[in-house]
Amino acid sequence: MNFQQLRSVRETVRRQFNLTDVAQALYTSQPGVSRQIRELEEELGFEIFVRAGKRLLGLTEPGQAVLPIIERLLQEQDNLKRAGEEFTGQTQGRLTVATTHTQARYALPQVIKTFRDAFPGVTLALQQVAPSHIVELLQTGEADIGIATEGLENIPELVTFPAYSWHHVLLVTPDHPLATVKKLTLAHLATHPLITYDAGFTGRKKVDDAFQQAQVVPEIVLTAMDADVIKTYVEVGLGVGIVASMAYDPKKDHGLVCLDAGHLFADNITRVAIRRGRYLRAYAYQFMQTLSPALTREVVMQGLAIT
Repeated sequence: MNFQQLRSVRETVRRQFNLTDVAQALYTSQPGVSRQIRELEEELGFEIFVRAGKRLLGLTEPGQAVLPIIERLLQEQDNLKRAGEEFTGQTQGRLTVATTHTQARYALPQVIKTFRDAFPGVTLALQQVAPSHIVELLQTGEADIGIATEGLENIPELVTFPAYSWHHVLLVTPDHPLATVKKLTLAHLATHPLITYDAGFTGRKKVDDAFQQAQVVPEIVLTAMDADVIKTYVEVGLGVGIVASMAYDPKKDHGLVCLDAGHLFADNITRVAIRRGRYLRAYAYQFMQTLSPALTREVVMQGLAIT
């Protein structure tokens, strides 16, 4: 039994049993992948995959049972490698952070600059994806840290920590009727077309919940994944924008008026997520503490149940 055999099995499941894709991902040949799987099956004494001729269709019952073990073994191999790197070169390495556009564009620039100044030898890979994809990247080990407002809680394989809270604001053009309203209400908003985030992005649920609880039906005419798009369509007069407060910059967005909406929508919490059992280099802990001073190494390790 060897790690290449285990990787062949894991990658086969990840690639939906397409051995051509598996071979490309592992930089080997399709016959080589098939041989690795067969040799492992022979050693274990049972078939891991359901077959139709040479095609793999899925996992057998024993295959479903051993897959989590294979995942753990490969994770521990990765952990061992990271531990070796930790004690032979603490200031060099790679850190992969999966996050959303809003976090990458507005919340992380200063954090990343501070981190890079402290760890110039660390290559930082920033992946901007949807919250659901962040979870996948953490689960498969392709990302070290995940940062998002939605989608990271209640995932058994992940441990999450609150990083910071934020609220929504409204954006309108200077000549918009709402620009001069003293005390905005949801009823006011419902009389105008609205532009906000897609479902599952940047606190959209808090917006929907507020309207639902007030029994007010909004007219949402456009949704987008990031605030830059929302601001563009607000500027051309399509409607009132509802965006994260961090997305408004008075120096850059001088063509827009920002109206506080903290009293209309509940606050949101951006969270940091890590896969349970993953070994993190010292600089990964420092990155999290740079994002949120409360996330010290001790706090994170306690959450990960590492003693």
